[in-house]
Amino acid sequence: MAHGTVVIGGGTAGTRLARQLVTGGMPVTVLGEEPHAPYNRLLLAEVLAGRYGPEVIALPTVPVRRGVRATAVDRERRLVHCADGTSVPYDRLVLATGSNPVLPPLRGIGREFPEGVHPFRTLDDCAALSAAVRPGIRAVVVGGGLLGVSAARALAERGAKVVLAQQGEHLMERQLDVSASELLRTHLEGMGVEIHTECRVRGLRGTDVELADGYVLDAELVVLACGVRPRVGLAQDAGLDVRTGIVVDDELRTSDPYIHAVGDCAEHEGRVYGLAGPALEQADVLAARLSGKAARYTGTRALTRLTLSGAGALDLAAFGDPTPQPGDDVVQLADATRGAYRKVVVRGDRLVGGVLLGDLAAVGALARAWEGDEALPETVPLLHLLTNDGGL
Repeated sequence: MAHGTVVIGGGTAGTRLARQLVTGGMPVTVLGEEPHAPYNRLLLAEVLAGRYGPEVIALPTVPVRRGVRATAVDRERRLVHCADGTSVPYDRLVLATGSNPVLPPLRGIGREFPEGVHPFRTLDDCAALSAAVRPGIRAVVVGGGLLGVSAARALAERGAKVVLAQQGEHLMERQLDVSASELLRTHLEGMGVEIHTECRVRGLRGTDVELADGYVLDAELVVLACGVRPRVGLAQDAGLDVRTGIVVDDELRTSDPYIHAVGDCAEHEGRVYGLAGPALEQADVLAARLSGKAARYTGTRALTRLTLSGAGALDLAAFGDPTPQPGDDVVQLADATRGAYRKVVVRGDRLVGGVLLGDLAAVGALARAWEGDEALPETVPLLHLLTNDGGL
C-alpha cells in the first residue's frame, strides 16, 4: 500500500516542498509541531515591531497536521511516531526540522527561563515579547548577529530602551565588514540603541545581565539572540549520519535512502547554511527528485538581505566573503551623509564577495553575477560594478 511522502516540519523548506508535491498530485503529510499555520520566520521582527499582524506573514496554505510533534522514526517499519500517540507510515520521509536557538551556558538559566527572559525564534516567542514590551522598558538583547540586530531595532521602535550586547568585535560579523558594521551601528545608535561589542555575558540575576568584567546591565526584559544550531535529535536517535547537521548527498538523501533532509537541519558537503535561500533551493531540488525528474543539489551561493523598515529605514545586503586576500581587487564607495556604503571584492575575473548598505540599486546585477559565478566583462571598469546596474 502506498503511503506517500511525510514531511516533518512546517517551516520554509517543508512548506515549499509540500506545496510542490501537492501541486503535482502526489500524496504528502506535513507534521508541524507549532500550533500555528506555517509562517515566514524572516518577518518575525516586523511582527514584533508592530508593522505586521501574525496573519500577514503566513505562508501559502498546505495541508499541515498542526501541533503534532514527531518523537521517533522507525526506519525498519517506515513509521513516524508522534507525541499524541499516533504513528504515520511513509514511503519517503523528509526531515525539515529546522534549527533551535542557541542558549548560552549562562548562570541563572536552567531548564526554565526566568520571568522576563525570552528566546526569539518562533511566533510564540514573538507574541510573548510583544506582550511584554512597553514604552520605556529596559531591554537587553544578547547577540549582535542578524537576529539580534533585527530584535533590537524592533524593540526600539516599540519604545523600549534597548542595550545590545555583542561578544564579537562588530555587529553582524558573519556578513558585514568593519566599515559596513560601523554604519549599521551608527544607524542603531541613532534609534537610541546602546551597543556594547567585545563583551561577554556571564550570567543573569533575574533579568539583570552580568558581564564577564562584573558590570551589570539593568534590565526588565532580556532577549537571547545568540544564533541557531541544526535540530538533529530525531535523526540521531534514528541512527542516521549526523555531524553538525543531518548529512545529505546531492539528491538530498541521508544515510537511509528512504529519508531525506532539507533546510536548516541539513548538511551538504560539510556546510549547514541556515538561510532561507538554500532551504528553498533544496526543497525545489527534492520536489523534482521525488517527482521522478533529474535534479541534483550542488550547493547554494546565498545572498543575505535585511530590510529594516519603519522610521529611518535601512537596507543591507551581503554575499560571499567581503574580506579581501592578497592580490584581490577591492572597489568601495562610501557616503557618510546618506549612510550608504558599497563594496565588492574581485579575484581574477570573478566576484568573491560584497556588501551594500543603505543603497541597494546595484544588488540585483551583482547578485546575479556572483550566484552564477560568471566571469566579469573585461571591458567594464571595476568602479562601474557599483553603479545602479552593476555595470553588467
